[in-house]
Amino acid sequence: MSLSPLCDWDDAFANMKHVKNSAELPDFWAARAAGYRADLTRSGHRLDLDIAYGSHPREKFDIVWPDGTPKGLAVFIHGGYWMRLEKAHWTDFAEGARAKGWAVCVPSYTLAPEARIHEITAQIGQAISTAAGLVDGPIRLSGHSAGGHLVTRMLCSDSPLSGSVSMRIAHTLSISGLHDLRPLMHTGMNRTLNLDLEEARAESAVLAQPAAAAPLTCWVGGGERPEFIRQARLLSDMWTGLDVPVRCEIDGNHNHFTILEGLKQPGSPITTAFVGPVPQEGP
Repeated sequence: MSLSPLCDWDDAFANMKHVKNSAELPDFWAARAAGYRADLTRSGHRLDLDIAYGSHPREKFDIVWPDGTPKGLAVFIHGGYWMRLEKAHWTDFAEGARAKGWAVCVPSYTLAPEARIHEITAQIGQAISTAAGLVDGPIRLSGHSAGGHLVTRMLCSDSPLSGSVSMRIAHTLSISGLHDLRPLMHTGMNRTLNLDLEEARAESAVLAQPAAAAPLTCWVGGGERPEFIRQARLLSDMWTGLDVPVRCEIDGNHNHFTILEGLKQPGSPITTAFVGPVPQEGP
């Protein structure tokens, strides 16, 4: 017997509906990121665009290089409910990590409905593996919203990453991440995502066995939709019980979009969580 949903799940995940003028954000992000790329080029900083990691037109990533030898590889995976946006919207969010000496990889991936979520997970594994072959040293992963789902999937026992790449992951930062995909089956988005229960379970990190005790931070804004706060706490609680060093950080009153702004600042708490000291203890 299936249960009828008790919640308006469309509203629970409707970030733009609850943030004033949010419909303008994608164009704003794209313009700001383009300006950042132009500034990097004018100032002589190295920026490699459209490096292919597969044969699909969207299987490409950019790398923003630091001054000097990189400390390691930092990867930022964008959100958009696996259905929207691309790497070119987000380049400027690499600045905090770049300024702290990291090479920052920002990939695109095939969007739903052309790709199922499990296929996107596999693509991100390939993107990280390809970038790892270009940059030596430790790897730091970060992803926002659907990107938070994708980076935490890299830590699961069925991760698409090889053992040699997985061993290099020093820390993962899931920002407003989606870790339990089952509620999405009750949304209008699922007409595009095409999630069934089998895939929703398989792609939910909260139901997965972590591959190792790799440090994880679940970071979420205090002004976000309650479902995103629940999902951050849920993964933290579940994986703490599986002996993963994980903490949950509820950041002020940030909404689903302002939560990212600190990534542009090398001294911000969220950038420190991304590429700074590794958290050692639980929540």
